[in-house]
Amino acid sequence: MSDHPEVPVAPVEAFEPPYYVAVFTTVRTPDQSGFPETNARMEELVKDIPGYLGMDHAQNPGGLGITVAYFRDAEALTQWRTHAEHRAAQERGRAEWYESYTLHVAKVERSHGFNRA
Repeated sequence: MSDHPEVPVAPVEAFEPPYYVAVFTTVRTPDQSGFPETNARMEELVKDIPGYLGMDHAQNPGGLGITVAYFRDAEALTQWRTHAEHRAAQERGRAEWYESYTLHVAKVERSHGFNRA
């Protein structure tokens, strides 16, 4: 979810399955007033959810954004989905910041990664 250029460019590591992912794909509205601050707050809050593993985010020049959040189990994902401050941000997002979005939740059964030494 980060729009911060100083964030290192590296994917979240491959974890030992099973774990869960929430894939949030968005198209934003032109007026993003308050979004950067709320986004930064959500990035900090989610780190306090037991079972949160990490997050990847990308946005293309045309405005399509994709955020993938990783959680150890379904309970952690539910705890984040129902967090009161996150719920308020979701409502504001629908009212102000998003033209459209989709959310896909999946259980990861296989995972691997590569790092050039």
